[in-house]
Amino acid sequence: TAPVFFGCAFIAFGPALALYLFTIATDPLRVIFLIAGAFFWLVSLLLSSVFWFLVRVITDNRDGPVQNYLLIFGVLLSVCIQELFRLAYYRLLKKASEGLKSINPEETAPSMRLLAYVSGLGFGIMSGVFSFVNTLSNALGPGTVGIHGDSPQFFLNSAFMTLVIIMLHVFWGIVFFDGCEKNKWYILLTVLLTHLLVSTQTLLSPHYEVNLVTAYIIMVLMGIWAFCVAGGSRRSLKLCLLCQDKDFLLYNQRSR
Repeated sequence: TAPVFFGCAFIAFGPALALYLFTIATDPLRVIFLIAGAFFWLVSLLLSSVFWFLVRVITDNRDGPVQNYLLIFGVLLSVCIQELFRLAYYRLLKKASEGLKSINPEETAPSMRLLAYVSGLGFGIMSGVFSFVNTLSNALGPGTVGIHGDSPQFFLNSAFMTLVIIMLHVFWGIVFFDGCEKNKWYILLTVLLTHLLVSTQTLLSPHYEVNLVTAYIIMVLMGIWAFCVAGGSRRSLKLCLLCQDKDFLLYNQRSR
């Protein structure tokens, strides 16, 4: 099982680790913002768990359809709370940036594009870690996969889904902060709805392949959107692919 574990871990976290090493690890300030973003996601998970626990106690842990409805409710609630905490994190960063400018006008504050990217990666990495740990918990004990009709590729599919969630949080963070900056609330609603769609589709269909295809389509569309709002262009993309841009979309960013 060790090769399977490390293979799935590489699929799930390889791109996120590369993003961290090449764009964040060399800057202490970015590391701090990433950890803060991860902490905000953890607090949102804690709050969701408290609500989930209270609901289960109120319903007296009933079996059958009630638990299915509670599971759907828990997912919807968790997604909404995550997006509320993303908004709270944006507000906090905005206030901090404005305060820094008022104290020292000559100090260049980090751009909101940079903060959106770093906070989104923090949300994504922490979300991916919990998703992957929950998946691996199903591997405890012999023969747990496939007994009740689960796909033999359950862990591999879960690794690819974890990768999608991590990357989507990065894209959602960039698009979400851009919507807040421009006061376009329909953008925030779009982020919320796509987050709900990706999170709930696994509850509506047992076909992992269909869920992955849908999630990857949403990831590609959100990635293009995030690339455009972050100031991307054909030239910058070409420089990135040719490794001629030292820090793609983050190098020498000016404060917005």
